[in-house]
Amino acid sequence: MKEFIYPEMMVHVPVCTSKVPTDVLIISNNAKLLEAEMMKHNAIGSKTIVCSLDALREEADKSADVVICEMSADAAVVAHISRVLKEDGQLSITHSSLEEVQSNKVLMQVLGNYFKVIMPYNLGNGSTALLASKEYHPTADIILQRSDMLDDLKYYNCDMHIASFAMPNYIRKEYLGIIKN
Repeated sequence: MKEFIYPEMMVHVPVCTSKVPTDVLIISNNAKLLEAEMMKHNAIGSKTIVCSLDALREEADKSADVVICEMSADAAVVAHISRVLKEDGQLSITHSSLEEVQSNKVLMQVLGNYFKVIMPYNLGNGSTALLASKEYHPTADIILQRSDMLDDLKYYNCDMHIASFAMPNYIRKEYLGIIKN
């Protein structure tokens, strides 16, 4: 698979859903490609921390518009991410395959305690991430100008953004009442 697809989708989907993002927090142990994608958003600052609950605990309340998380999430991690996000924040988080229904339902139910919208989306490389939003809907509130005015993208565009949220019926039925859209 093309290595540029994953970082483009992890970064640009939440950033192009957020109305006026200024601060992005990346939680990763190998963020080089994610940081490179963030550099394409000139007016948006980003900070990277390692995947640990201790590092996340040190982040200030309501200090990020977007969190991009590659850390395994439990209730404590999600609570701290919610605390770090501003009132209209977006979270893009990796998770188990959608085929691992029980573990995903648990994670989505925990996310549901903090976020209005929780939707899986295709990363274009055979895996999915979860987009959790406190305010904005990722397909209704996409910032088209931001998504189509970025330079040097190889995969992501506004059409891929919207299409990434299309899920087959068996996934929709399996997660009925859990996915919040």
